[in-house]
Amino acid sequence: MKRATSLGAIGVALALGGCAVGPDFHRPPAPSDTGYTPEPLATQTAAVTTRGGQAQRFVPAQDIPGEWWTLFHSQPLNRLIEQSLHANPDLDAAQAALREAQENVRAQQGALFPTADVSLQAERQNLSGATFGQPGLHSTFSLVTPSLNISYAPDVFGGVRRQIESLEAQAEFQRFQVEAAYLTLTSNVVVAAVQEASLRGQIAATQDIIHDQTQELNLVRQRFTLGGASQADVLQQQAQLQQTIATLPPLQKQLAQTRNQLTALAGQLPAHEVGETFDLASMHLPDELPVSLPSQLIEQRPDIRAAEAQLHAASAEIGVATANQLPQFTISATLGTVAGGFTNMFAPNTGVWSIAGGIAQTLFDAGTLLHKKRAAVAAFEQTVAQYRSTVIKACQNVADTLRALHSDAEAMVAQASAERAAAASLDLARRQYQLGAIDYLTLLNAQRTWQQARISLVQAEANRYADSAALFQALGGGWWHRADVTVADATKQP
Repeated sequence: MKRATSLGAIGVALALGGCAVGPDFHRPPAPSDTGYTPEPLATQTAAVTTRGGQAQRFVPAQDIPGEWWTLFHSQPLNRLIEQSLHANPDLDAAQAALREAQENVRAQQGALFPTADVSLQAERQNLSGATFGQPGLHSTFSLVTPSLNISYAPDVFGGVRRQIESLEAQAEFQRFQVEAAYLTLTSNVVVAAVQEASLRGQIAATQDIIHDQTQELNLVRQRFTLGGASQADVLQQQAQLQQTIATLPPLQKQLAQTRNQLTALAGQLPAHEVGETFDLASMHLPDELPVSLPSQLIEQRPDIRAAEAQLHAASAEIGVATANQLPQFTISATLGTVAGGFTNMFAPNTGVWSIAGGIAQTLFDAGTLLHKKRAAVAAFEQTVAQYRSTVIKACQNVADTLRALHSDAEAMVAQASAERAAAASLDLARRQYQLGAIDYLTLLNAQRTWQQARISLVQAEANRYADSAALFQALGGGWWHRADVTVADATKQP
């Protein structure tokens, strides 16, 4: 037994002192760029004196709050996101995947230690003397063999440690999948809420337009009765009214579908629609927007951190494949007794033991291990390219959103001016038509222009809210500050 202990200690020393073959992982260098566009962007957007038309300032390197959606100052939005974080199945699935990956790491860590098992074998035999040339001899006896078996494979070249390193990187990947699921969920809720608010605004504007056009139709009919308008004028106004009414059902359909989307994000079936409703008037457009440097972005974006973890795992797999090409060491020991019955198991002179050590090296496998190593190297090179692609797309995402925010503000200015001009033009056309200074077709064109301008103004306002949320998502969403769902929660057993 002392010899077995000594061999085990030697094996542990070899495992702990041996080097781990294969490359050591180093994080890719951060981008050195200081911006996302060839030319410096303006530090704030354009502004116009209308609802949702205030300027937004861009603050370089400003930190992002974990609950960034609270910057919209909407209590219904806050409640719905809280409900979604507790009930959405996609987030639950991501957390379960993280727990699975963490348990796989712990399972693989067990390979660094000896394995011990206990066995007990009991036999009852009838021996015939005919086997030995004595047919008259018969004997019945019992045999009991309890034993303790210990086996150990020293990790001399670090193959097991590289496998653990790979699994730890995969667990890190799953951790950032949780962060990505969290960010995607909260962003989708905000965007869907803004979409609902936009649709409600468009529906309200359309209903107002229908009301005004109905009054116009009644006026034209009165003028027709008095001889001041033609039958063609009445029919044109009727056609315009029906065309406007026809735009209402598609908006109502989109609103119903958006409500279903919000209900699903909150983890509910469609029949259990969420109670929160949204309109643009109850939302506040964030006055300040953060702009992180590209070097910060690779720390903040969950998709980049997940791609880095995959790169780490692929690097460790090269070490695993390299270690498999080298000699494999094993140590085993057995301690037990052999007795003629249970009562004699611990009698003197019944003990047996054995100690064995082994080494094995593959001499010929038709290049199997070599090609597996080459495959691991190729997989690492593939992951390097995928990481670079992820970083490029992330920077593009931020650049696109910054451009969109400036464009949204300029569009808001133009649409507000267009709506005011169209409203003034329609008011003038109505007075001129009542005085007989213009024909009805001119008034009808003024109505159509104002109708489109009002709907476009609502859409322009909603775009500013949606792209503001898109910027927070593109910059990582501040997951490193969040307090409502933590990585520690993901390790709790269900």
